[in-house]
Amino acid sequence: MKFGLLYEMQRPYEGTDIDWNTLYKETLEQCELADQVGFDNLWFVEHHFLTGFSGSPCPEVMFGALSQRTKNIRIGFGVSILPHAHPVRIAERVAMVDQLTDGRVEFGTGRSNAYEQTGLGVDPRNTRAMWEESLAMLPQIWQSDEFSWEGEFWNVPPRRVLPKPFQKPHPRMYLACTQTDSFRLAAERGIGVLSSASYATTILEEHVKTYKENIKNAKPVGAFVNNYWANNVHAFCGSDNQQARETAAESMKTFFGPDKPYIAGRVGAYEELLEAWGGVPEHLEADFGRWLRQSDEAHKEQAAEAGISLDSGPGAARAAISELDANTLADRGVIIGGDPESCIKAIRLYEDIGVDQVMMIMQTETIPHEKVMSSIELFGKEVFPVIRESEKASV
Repeated sequence: MKFGLLYEMQRPYEGTDIDWNTLYKETLEQCELADQVGFDNLWFVEHHFLTGFSGSPCPEVMFGALSQRTKNIRIGFGVSILPHAHPVRIAERVAMVDQLTDGRVEFGTGRSNAYEQTGLGVDPRNTRAMWEESLAMLPQIWQSDEFSWEGEFWNVPPRRVLPKPFQKPHPRMYLACTQTDSFRLAAERGIGVLSSASYATTILEEHVKTYKENIKNAKPVGAFVNNYWANNVHAFCGSDNQQARETAAESMKTFFGPDKPYIAGRVGAYEELLEAWGGVPEHLEADFGRWLRQSDEAHKEQAAEAGISLDSGPGAARAAISELDANTLADRGVIIGGDPESCIKAIRLYEDIGVDQVMMIMQTETIPHEKVMSSIELFGKEVFPVIRESEKASV
């Protein structure tokens, strides 16, 4: 099991008065500490225009600083939005960071969302095809002495694209995934998964199993198959078990608030979240179970006969999520939260279903810098050694 930190670079949102200078300096300080205490990876998103949610439009700038301020930790584009830029420019920036880090780069890819795409003049209807074409180009750019391309969206006359990556033949590639179709696509292309969705591990298990089976038949777009699954999860480790669990739960629920980009405008978003988080627990079933929207026709007919309005489903799902307690979320592995013993137990849930890395979301608008630093240190000192020692013993 590997351990990563995933950064949106968030701040509490009040108007547009955000102290970006302090935010970026604190982020660098957190990343330095993560390197020192034994985290394996840092991942930074690429987002545009998402005021109040993400301050990470150009992560490669942070990577330039981190290349000189860290020594061992791997640095990941989590992810680079391929339709937003010319593939040559993406290849160049990834290769430069890989050279500066002596080969510590991981390269995640994605398509973003319509709000960001249209803001940058990209037609959302074209982004799947643009992602496919760019993904095919990148490994060839990195491995070719002289590169040329004639495609639907990009044409490149014979050129030498410099520099080449430090890693040979090229860095590992991934796809940001939120649903089953994305998992399938990553397996077909022979690239790793950066799962951007939160799951109870009992729900996640089948997705991981299917991906690992399907990738055995991959036609890799790059020089090799990368069958690696990394899953994001909100996390916080503290000495007080209940308080730390509550901190992680609040962080995640705020992250998926109705005004946030992963939720806003998505029909059925809270029903999907509730299902992914393991559904309504038994102690809430009496309050919410009969009101939640169901997909099966039998239930719809029963609901109609009982005079129940299924239009109330989204509100009920959102209310049910707000009532999901921190202990239920921790026990299901939806969060990694609590004291070191509790965090170890949650990590083992991911380990048992074949997840290769947990990407912990720790710096959010509800968790201040000082708490993030203490959590990072506690993971490094009291959680990771136990997991790694048990892995050695099982070999």
